[in-house]
Amino acid sequence: MIERQVEVTTPDGEMTTFIFHPEHDGPHPVVLYLMDAPSIRPALKDMASRLATAGYYVMLPYLFYRGGPYREFGKSDEDMHARRDLMATVTPTNIVGDAQALLAIAADDPAARDGDIGAVGFCMSGGLVVALARELPDRVAAVASIHGAWLVRDSEDSPHLEVDRARAEVYFAWVDGDPTAPPETVPVMRDALDAAGIRYEIDLITTAQHGFAPQGERYDRAASELHWERVHSLLRRNL
Repeated sequence: MIERQVEVTTPDGEMTTFIFHPEHDGPHPVVLYLMDAPSIRPALKDMASRLATAGYYVMLPYLFYRGGPYREFGKSDEDMHARRDLMATVTPTNIVGDAQALLAIAADDPAARDGDIGAVGFCMSGGLVVALARELPDRVAAVASIHGAWLVRDSEDSPHLEVDRARAEVYFAWVDGDPTAPPETVPVMRDALDAAGIRYEIDLITTAQHGFAPQGERYDRAASELHWERVHSLLRRNL
């Protein structure tokens, strides 16, 4: 397994990115692996590496780069406040430029395959991958939102709007009772996807909490393994 760190130039600065891919049998389909609010840490790198072992070129970017250079966050009040401020710097609009910059890097790497890509997002990035499917339909063929937050919101760039522009198949691991993605927003997203003719699957998770996928305090093995099964199946079908 190859793992390396690169600096990706975007319209807004330098974005530290971790790239994982098998050493053999390339080129491999590109998957953008977008971090959750706790940011990049060993647990998320382990997940990106696990996905790469299945034959993918996985790109894990540090999305908080607009607020400063890459760092890992702890659990102090200071770090929690810092992350809250940094989350506001990542939007369904500016993620598009980030993705285009990442794909430019992949285009110059013989280990990465051209053509259709996938995107997987956790927590705050669950809506970002849906936005990418909408804004980059010529490239994005499969997206997965894992305990995604703020998927339906009162803003012009809400992920559920104008999804008729997407062609990707979409998977949601949606936590029942998640305050960041209330149950009443599930039918709103369903209606938007149905009206757009989008292929999708929603697993309404009732046995785990928001944040169940990565190792940590809220990790739930059964729910996490379900998301792995769904993500692998989604990517196999579409990439």
